[in-house]
Amino acid sequence: MDEDGYTGPAELISEGRSVAAQVRLAGHFDPISGRYSWYGRVSASPEVSELVATGRRPVLLRTPQGEAETRLSDVDPWGRPRVDGFGAAPFAVTTTVPGEGG
Repeated sequence: MDEDGYTGPAELISEGRSVAAQVRLAGHFDPISGRYSWYGRVSASPEVSELVATGRRPVLLRTPQGEAETRLSDVDPWGRPRVDGFGAAPFAVTTTVPGEGG
């Protein structure tokens, strides 16, 4: 299964506060649900840890390619919170199906 993705700078916006971050995101079209599923991790930093610790988990994730509402969740042992969503991704998505010309 081919995946779309983005790795690079991002902005996390919560309650009027903006935090610069680095993200690694991926996604794919889910034929069972008929929706686009995207997910990834936000690199650990003191500012990101503060958002998680203060309970500001719902955020707007903005990259140079787009933005999407998500939540900071499931912090891994390295302090990187997970983000995910369905529908419009905060990065460019391939719109052609492999093997279908174009």
